[in-house]
Amino acid sequence: MITRRAALAGAAGLAAVPVVLAAARAGAEEEVKDTSMAPPADLSGLTRIRRKLVAPPGVHEHEQVAPDAPRIVEFEMTIREKEVQVAKDAWLQAMTYDGSIPGPMMVVHQDDYVELTLRNHPENLMQHNIDFHAATGALGGGSLTLVNPGEQVVLRFRATRAGTFVYHCAPGGPMIPWHVVSGMHGCIMVLPRGGLSDHEGRPVTYDRLFYIGETEFYIPRDETGAFRRYADPAEAYPDTLAVMNGLVPTHVVFNGAVGSLTGDRALTARQGERVLIVHSQANRDTRPHLIGGHGDLVWEHGKFANPPQRDFETWFIRGGSAGAALYTFLQPGIYAYVNHNLIEAVNLGATAHIKVEGTWNNDLMEQVVPPTAFEVAGAGKTALP
Repeated sequence: MITRRAALAGAAGLAAVPVVLAAARAGAEEEVKDTSMAPPADLSGLTRIRRKLVAPPGVHEHEQVAPDAPRIVEFEMTIREKEVQVAKDAWLQAMTYDGSIPGPMMVVHQDDYVELTLRNHPENLMQHNIDFHAATGALGGGSLTLVNPGEQVVLRFRATRAGTFVYHCAPGGPMIPWHVVSGMHGCIMVLPRGGLSDHEGRPVTYDRLFYIGETEFYIPRDETGAFRRYADPAEAYPDTLAVMNGLVPTHVVFNGAVGSLTGDRALTARQGERVLIVHSQANRDTRPHLIGGHGDLVWEHGKFANPPQRDFETWFIRGGSAGAALYTFLQPGIYAYVNHNLIEAVNLGATAHIKVEGTWNNDLMEQVVPPTAFEVAGAGKTALP
């Protein structure tokens, strides 16, 4: 008997094939699923360090300038399928890395080795894996990390390119977009060994680092227009697929939910601080904008080997990529960081707030005359010319 826990009934044309045993994987027989045919890499001379991942928008401790020699940087991450509240009236049967949407951000330096222990929690329903856009070969590691519930795998890759990169789940076929828009994506930042540089090659540092992962959700509605709620991801899949294929999201959010980075959860900074904002979108184009501020230095493509561009008002992050922007906050107050498709920002949820402490500078902006009534005698309304 095939239960919901053992199979995703009807999903992706699998027709009662247990999802823990099979997935729709085009060309799967040609993928590299085992590296034992090659001699193991001898990394015995390298130092190992362990980093404990933290939930976004935070980022684990790290150095901005690397030590002399590359290191093996160890991470551990557990995949969890769980229900999350996306808005006051909407819940999602989510798939997550370490329980957060997006998954935690990893930071290493160029030529370091990333060694990830990836666990699929035994109470999950489905196979999962991880595809690192920063990695080389084996579908970004995806074909080497496919794990069933209750299994774990250890993957190591060398971070050969500096920049910000997306990672996401890619178990094969139609499972890929479903898992991604259900929350299974995150970001890894590979810093140059000497740290970041500005447009003239001069070293530049940041005082704070914020990680913002943007996700669009496709939550089905019932016949009354209310959002449906499901017992688990398998039950949600057929209805969710129909909404997904319409390409019209019900929510576009930062860090997993409407309002996740506003109000009491707003990001904080101080006047004069230089803040690096890393923004990823695993599936869809977006256009970040800081209302009241700018991108002083912007790595729009997210690749630190290229010089940053300067003084952007809005920048563009392609679907399946991550970018970075550095800004020095010059005025106190609330800054709104938005997807500048303002429909998605205001109506669907893609807004964050940054609360900055400091002293107002009237040289940068001053209200010369407060709002007052004015005389309009004789003005009247006229027809358009």
